[in-house]
Amino acid sequence: MPTKSYAALSPTTPLVPFQFERRALREHDVLIDILYCGVCHSDIHQARDEWGGSTFPMVPGHEIVGRVSRVGSKVTKFKIGDIAGVGCMVDSCRHCESCHENLEQFCKNGGSYTYNDLEQDKKTPTMGGYSSDIVVDEAFTLKISPDLDLARVAPLLCAGITTYSPLRYWKVQQGSRVGVMGLGGLGHMAVKLAKAMGAHVTLFTTSLSKKDDALVLGADEVVISTDENSVNAHPGKLDVIINTLGSNKYDIGLYLNKLKRDGIMAIVGLPAEPISLGLGNIIAPRRKIAGSLIGGLAETQEMLDFCAEHNILSDIELIPIQDVNKAYERVLKSDVKYRFVIDMKSLG
Repeated sequence: MPTKSYAALSPTTPLVPFQFERRALREHDVLIDILYCGVCHSDIHQARDEWGGSTFPMVPGHEIVGRVSRVGSKVTKFKIGDIAGVGCMVDSCRHCESCHENLEQFCKNGGSYTYNDLEQDKKTPTMGGYSSDIVVDEAFTLKISPDLDLARVAPLLCAGITTYSPLRYWKVQQGSRVGVMGLGGLGHMAVKLAKAMGAHVTLFTTSLSKKDDALVLGADEVVISTDENSVNAHPGKLDVIINTLGSNKYDIGLYLNKLKRDGIMAIVGLPAEPISLGLGNIIAPRRKIAGSLIGGLAETQEMLDFCAEHNILSDIELIPIQDVNKAYERVLKSDVKYRFVIDMKSLG
């Protein structure tokens, strides 16, 4: 079926209108007419081949909300007209240890990401949500309440689960002390989610202008990382730090010192360049640095249900798809509060 989209044709050229063919529906597939798609910083990294390994043409987008318009003959989870979501993955091997433990993002045989990847046949390219529609197996499709502001739900499919998963894994709860590094698309979700879990939240930012916003979003304290007095006033007392920074232009030791003994820094931002790390900030207080990658399908559905229960939505700026290249440049300047979402009806 012909699908309209915007695509990167090379790592050095802007995204442009592009048409391609989606696969025909299989018996467990749903066809989703896309209503909204978020713009993630990782879209920029991959469209510009900053992480290496990008293939072109590439249709980015993995924060997808839409309406089911067709279902395969054996689909049971969805019916025509349902609101559905697609996040960062569209398939996995389904039989390895990780898949059996609902951790499809760690599939040992290689999961299929929503774009810039291959289907499980290992030859069909996946194309993402900057498009008119998408075909996905119902097992990798998520239920979304139609009562929510759907444009503001879209970023939950990546920014939401990326920050929810480490908070859950490291058992953040009432009385926990959580630090969040950076107040962007990921950071503002980390603040909201940690607060809803009952944590005392400290936001670390280099921008004094973000202090008031952080407090409105739910932060209990704001530390201006460039202010020595502000930094020194917060000795190591945090249980968990969610590191959302997508740059390597910072002193990671400054933040590690804010963890208490046995505290965890969970890194969810992936800079294109390496980060310099001094081991002294880890060894003496037995602190830990860990990574976290999105979440499995069951946990992503849990996150969506948690957000619906607590009325947690992303703060967004809605744009037509014709402005996506301008949006990329503004993301790089941190000029968005806090996630761009494409209104896909603008695709025509």
